Amino acid sequence: MRDPEHLQRLIVTLREIQTRRAHPGDAEAIGLAHLDSIQSIGPSVYPPEVVEAWGSGLVPDIYVKAMESGEAFFIATGQLEGQRAVLGFSTHRVDDARDGASVYVRGKMARRGIGTALLRLAEAHALGHGATSLHIQASLAGVEFYKVNGFEELGRGEAMLMSGRSMPCVFMRKLLRAT
Repeated sequence: MRDPEHLQRLIVTLREIQTRRAHPGDAEAIGLAHLDSIQSIGPSVYPPEVVEAWGSGLVPDIYVKAMESGEAFFIATGQLEGQRAVLGFSTHRVDDARDGASVYVRGKMARRGIGTALLRLAEAHALGHGATSLHIQASLAGVEFYKVNGFEELGRGEAMLMSGRSMPCVFMRKLLRAT
């Protein structure tokens, strides 16, 4: 059970952020949020060499190309250390005829409801495009987040990274229902 102070921080945080569909001009800021998430949350479950490989190659062009090929990105923006910044992002894409999603939130902004809000945007986009389920390769750090948000574990394995290395992951699925 969450304490009242934690719930108050969630309410304040969610009032102070804005979410929207991302565009190619957001690619650099998305990359910074992505790398921050990996480097700040990843070390809790992965050794340094895996964290380094996971964050390798995250250049703005990969997000732009993903958007151009149909992947939908959603961002949450707000204040971070006195500056307006992308606090996290989510995606919805179709991989091999399977709908997929991902969510990343900056370490300092984790556990404030931002990831859940971003996941809901990706889910709504997936439903709007006819998806009946979402499949993910959850990092070990993200498994509990996804379980709390209705995903079930299907198995464990390895996710291929852009660096060509792999890392342990959990294959998960969520059945989607229109509300």
